[in-house]
Amino acid sequence: MSDAPKAPLLPVPEALARLIALMPLMGTEEVPLTRAAGRVLASDAVARRTQPPFAASAMDGYALRDAGLAPGAEYRVIGEAQAGRGFAGAVGPGEAVRIFTGAPVPEGADRVLIQEDAETPAPGRIRVREGFDDARHIRPAGGDFSEGDRLTAPRRLTSRDVALLAAMNLPRVEVRRRPVIALIATGDELVEPGETPGPDQIVSSNTYGLHAMLAALGADPRMLPIARDTMHSLAAAFDAAEAAGADLVVTLGGASVGDHDLVGRAAGAAGMALDFWRIAMRPGKPLMAGLMRGRPMVGLPGNPVSAIVCGHVFLRPALDAMLGLPAGPLERETARLAAPVVANGGREHYARAVLGRGADGALSVRVLERQDSSLLSVLAEADALAVLPAGAPEMPAGAAVEILRL
Repeated sequence: MSDAPKAPLLPVPEALARLIALMPLMGTEEVPLTRAAGRVLASDAVARRTQPPFAASAMDGYALRDAGLAPGAEYRVIGEAQAGRGFAGAVGPGEAVRIFTGAPVPEGADRVLIQEDAETPAPGRIRVREGFDDARHIRPAGGDFSEGDRLTAPRRLTSRDVALLAAMNLPRVEVRRRPVIALIATGDELVEPGETPGPDQIVSSNTYGLHAMLAALGADPRMLPIARDTMHSLAAAFDAAEAAGADLVVTLGGASVGDHDLVGRAAGAAGMALDFWRIAMRPGKPLMAGLMRGRPMVGLPGNPVSAIVCGHVFLRPALDAMLGLPAGPLERETARLAAPVVANGGREHYARAVLGRGADGALSVRVLERQDSSLLSVLAEADALAVLPAGAPEMPAGAAVEILRL
């Protein structure tokens, strides 16, 4: 990688497309519905029954024939229907069945007179009140879905989807396997949270932030021990990632050009074929990617904000590709600047920012003052990244910018 600094910086869209192309598609497995939320449906789920399977009452009231219904009309109550226990007979002219919400509508009835519109002139009889509700209050069979209808894949399953799958009488579904992602923090300066740092050390944070991000998106992240700044330690870390069955290896730190930035050299010694290195963005310029021993590897910057920003911009779409979801740049929105921003340099800037609403209710964004890539407190305050184009001039308040929600 000694000649790499002379290579031109790769634009973010091209780097992302090349990274996505490296990602393998995960295999599938079946899981019970209790473990399906958040997983990616791998094949269409086909309903095994019709919902509702019968015409059902939408209200409490009386099932009767619509023909002849008028104020003052009287009906003889011949039975009762409730959810789970229908009326076995048929409803004829001048007859009604007391019915409750969810109960099957008995044969012969095509209307439910709600109980508020019925009065009882004598035991076992009802009379229709003046001004009765003219709705039929019947949910038709198959009004929700029919046997053979599909919940289409791919899709990340929500709690709403799980409820639908249960109603479709599907106790298990086929989903994509969770990608195992090995996270390797690198550097002599790092200790784990809870340990006592030496006078020249800091607490490792990047792997914890990325672990939380990737787990929430359906991956199986594995935090490996910190790799020290030696070729031997890095080689051992790569071996451990392979032993863990990693589908993707992500290193943090050591991907720059300093004397102690050994990740690229160690990865090359381990058989990595470098695809690209150095991105035209900030934070996150020293990002590299390639294939190592048949699996993709991504080397993220060591600064914590850079690592998390690159996680959003690159790892989230890469994970989508591994799970069989449509993969590409994250969706951007447009917001109005709440305050001016200074001119940008030669790299696209993903500035930490806070969203709000202007006086007219339109979405606004305030770029936070401190943008150093080591400031996790600023990142924690942000709920968006304002994407400032390379070479953009100073922009006044009210100017439109693209944003990525965090």
